[in-house]
Amino acid sequence: MCGRFAITLPDDAMAALFEASPANDLPHIPNYNVCPTVQVHTVTSDEGVRRLRPMRWGFVPHWYKTPTDGPLLINARSETIAEKPAFRTAARERRCLVPATGFYEWTKDSEGNRLPWYIHPSEGEMLAFAGVWQVWDKGEEPLVTCAIVTTGANQKMSSIHHRMPVILRAEDWPLWLGEAGKGAATLMHPPAEDALAFHRVDRAVNSNRASGPGLIEPV
Repeated sequence: MCGRFAITLPDDAMAALFEASPANDLPHIPNYNVCPTVQVHTVTSDEGVRRLRPMRWGFVPHWYKTPTDGPLLINARSETIAEKPAFRTAARERRCLVPATGFYEWTKDSEGNRLPWYIHPSEGEMLAFAGVWQVWDKGEEPLVTCAIVTTGANQKMSSIHHRMPVILRAEDWPLWLGEAGKGAATLMHPPAEDALAFHRVDRAVNSNRASGPGLIEPV
């Protein structure tokens, strides 16, 4: 799964990387502790025109009467995304990229203490998670929401967690965004074993109120 991540690349650099036009109301960067329900950066494509835009992390299905009317859907499982009523239309029609510098997962020690790990690219400075999005329009204003697609962990990552985000290579972005025809389902698999590196970080990140670059430093 993916329940917390970091984003540090400036907006202009991110817009250039994804060849996307940036919105004026993007979330604050850097953020070393991105948590569910906050606004996150996403990339969408409408007829080949890409936009870097904010969305609430926490997908709200159209039948929810309020944003908290059911479970908080921050992740969508790749194995069931095409069948689940909450996600199946979005999986066909509303896919996005969710940029991240890295993400966190936890293991436990012999005493049950949660030990955080920071997972980041082995090379380069940015990850692009596969995402799906939805506009929920039953409130006073439309709420644009998203979820990160997850898959089974590769062998390297499985030592930390059995799930991980679907991470897309730059050459796969057009297919996921619907710019290169059909076949996006073929991208929902773990990355290569050497795509990611990870290290233990301070338990300060166990709090969703923690902040600052020290959260990703090795301990």
